[in-house]
Amino acid sequence: MARAPGTQEPEIFKILTALACVIELGGFGGLGGACGAARAAPAIAQYGAPRYAPGFTHFDYVDPHAPKGGTLTLANPNRITRFDTFNPYILRGNPAPGIDLLFDTLTVGSGDEASSAYGLLADDIAVAADGLSVRFHINPAARFSNGDPVTAADVKYSFDTLMSQAAAPNYRAVWADVSRATVIDPQTVRFDFRHAGRELPLTIGALPVFSPKWGQRADGSHPPFDAIALEKPIGSGPYTIASYSGGTQIVLQRNPRYWAADLPVRRGMFNFDRIVYKLYGDPAARLEALKAGEFDASVAVLARDWVRGYTGGRFNDGRLIKRVFKHSNDAGMQGFFVNIRRPLFQDVRVRQALDLALDFPYLNRQLFYNQYSRSDSFFTNSELAAHGLPDAGELALLEPLRAQLDPAVFGPMALQPDTAPPGSLRDNLRRARTLLAAAGWTYRDGALRDRAGQPFVFEILDDSGGAFGAVVASYARNLAKLGITVNFRTTDFALYQQRLQNFDFDMTTLAWPGSQSPGNELLDNVGSAAAGIPGSGNLVGIHSPAVDALVQAVLAARTRPALVDAARALDRVLMHGYYVVPQWYSPVHRVVYRRGLAFPTTLPLYYDAAGWILSTWWEAPKAAAVSGASAVSTRPDS
Repeated sequence: MARAPGTQEPEIFKILTALACVIELGGFGGLGGACGAARAAPAIAQYGAPRYAPGFTHFDYVDPHAPKGGTLTLANPNRITRFDTFNPYILRGNPAPGIDLLFDTLTVGSGDEASSAYGLLADDIAVAADGLSVRFHINPAARFSNGDPVTAADVKYSFDTLMSQAAAPNYRAVWADVSRATVIDPQTVRFDFRHAGRELPLTIGALPVFSPKWGQRADGSHPPFDAIALEKPIGSGPYTIASYSGGTQIVLQRNPRYWAADLPVRRGMFNFDRIVYKLYGDPAARLEALKAGEFDASVAVLARDWVRGYTGGRFNDGRLIKRVFKHSNDAGMQGFFVNIRRPLFQDVRVRQALDLALDFPYLNRQLFYNQYSRSDSFFTNSELAAHGLPDAGELALLEPLRAQLDPAVFGPMALQPDTAPPGSLRDNLRRARTLLAAAGWTYRDGALRDRAGQPFVFEILDDSGGAFGAVVASYARNLAKLGITVNFRTTDFALYQQRLQNFDFDMTTLAWPGSQSPGNELLDNVGSAAAGIPGSGNLVGIHSPAVDALVQAVLAARTRPALVDAARALDRVLMHGYYVVPQWYSPVHRVVYRRGLAFPTTLPLYYDAAGWILSTWWEAPKAAAVSGASAVSTRPDS
C-alpha cells in the first residue's frame, strides 16, 4: 500500500530495512547502499571517496588549537547599505549580513576537495542503492539556539517551507529533483528524488535547518513565512543575534553552548566571540573607514583600491597589512550579461558583435594595473573549461544535438577577441560591423539602424554607484564607433535587485559563481524552466533544449571524467551562444587586515575569502601580534 507523502513509515519497514543492512556489504564513502542509521556513513563523495576518513579530528586547513575570543568588525560584504530582514530565504527585503552564521546545514563540504559532504546536523548518511533517495540521521546532540533538540520533523519543516511559494524561487529550482521529505522516525528523515543523480544527496545536504518556532507569536499563532522579517531566527548555527541598530549595524555573538563546537567539521572554527557588521553608504565611505581603523578586514574587489586606495599611515606603520592569498577556485563567469528576452539581442550575430567591441587589454592596462586575466569560459580557471577542438567525450554528447546547434560549436572553442598586435580594435570592429549587417543592421543617418529605421539603443544597468562607469564608458565609446548608443543607468541596490528579479534590464554586469562540481544550480542559471520564473538565476533568458540536455548530462555524470566532458560540452554551447560579453577574473584573493588577526598556515584550495576569514581566523595573542609571528606575515602567498 502506498503511503501518503510525509507520513512516518510503519514499524515493519524499519525492521526490514535493519535486516537488509545486516547483510549489505559497503562502507564509508561511496554514493550507494540502501541502509539508514544502521550503516555508518558520516560522509559521502560525489566521485570516489571523501578525503577525510572516519575518525578524522579536523580539516587540514584549520588550526584545531585556535584560541576563542575577541571581536571581529567587518563592513558590508556586498552593496547592501541597509538591511530590513533577518530572513535570508525569501524574495522580499535585504537580509542582514552574516545571517547565514545562525543556521547549520545537514552536511558541509571541505575546502580541499571538490565534492564531498561531511555530516553536521546529520551524523549518518545513507544513499539508496538505486540512487533515488537519501536518509539522514540527525545527531542527537544537535540543538537550536533556544535549546530545543533538532529533529527530523524540523528538517522536513525547513525543506517544505523553502520549497513553498513563500520562499525565494531559487530553492525550488535547485531542489526541483527532490520530490518529498519523509520523517522515518524522530531522528531520521528521507529525501526522495525524481531521478537518480550523484549530486542530489550532496545538494540536499546543504539544506539549512531552522525551528518551526521562528516567528511564532505570543498567542502561539504563526505568520506566513514570507512575513517573518526582524524576528530573531531560531537556528542551530554557531552565532546568535546579540543586537542590531537602524538597519546599519548588527552584532552577532558566538553561542557558548554551540552544540557542534567539538565536531571534527567545526573544530578550530568560528573563533571570535563577537562579529560586528557596520554598513556604510557607499564604497568610498567604506574605504575611508577601513583606513581609519573602523573595521578589521576587507577583501579587495577593485584593483584600483588595492594598488592606490589601500595606502596611508596605518599601512605604513603595519597596523594594516595587505596580503595576497592564492586559490584554486573555478572563477565561473563575470561579464556583461545580455537579456535575450529583448528583441534587440535575439540574433546571435548581434551578441557576437557586442563581444568584439570590448577592448579588454586596454581596460586591464589603463584601469586594472594589469592585475586580471580575461574570462574565457563559464568555468574559467578550471579543468571544466573547454579549449581547442572538442574531444571524443564531448562529441559523444554534442553529436545527438547537432541539428539544434550552431555548426561553430563543433569547431574550435570560441576565443575572446584580442587587441594586442597583430590584432587591433579596428579589426574587431570591422568584424562586428559585418556581423551586424548580416543581422539587418546598417549605419545610416548618424546611427546603426534596423530595416525599419529604428536605431540601436540599449541600457546598461548598474548598482555600483558609478564605480563601473569608466569600464562602461570605454565599452560605449567602442560601440559608438559602430553607431550603437549605450545609456548607462545607475540605481540603488534594492531597485537593481527588483529589476533583475523581474528581468527588467537590457544588459548588466553579473558574476556567475563557479563550482568545482557544477550541478543543480545549472537548472536555475541556464535551464529553460527557470527562464520564465521571476527571481530565478536565468537572467539571460536562455531557453534551449540543447542546453537543457547538456545540463542533464552534467547531473547524470557518474565519474569525474564524465563530468568534465559534459561541462566542457555545455561550455562550448554557452560560449558560442554569446550570451555574455566576458570580463575578467583573478586567481588570488587580495585581503587587507589589521595587525593582531591570525590564520592557519595551510590554505584551503577552494574558498571564499570572506567566509574563510569568518570561519577560520582568530585573535592572535598580543605577544605574537607584536613580534610579527608568521600568522600575520606580510609575505604574499604564491
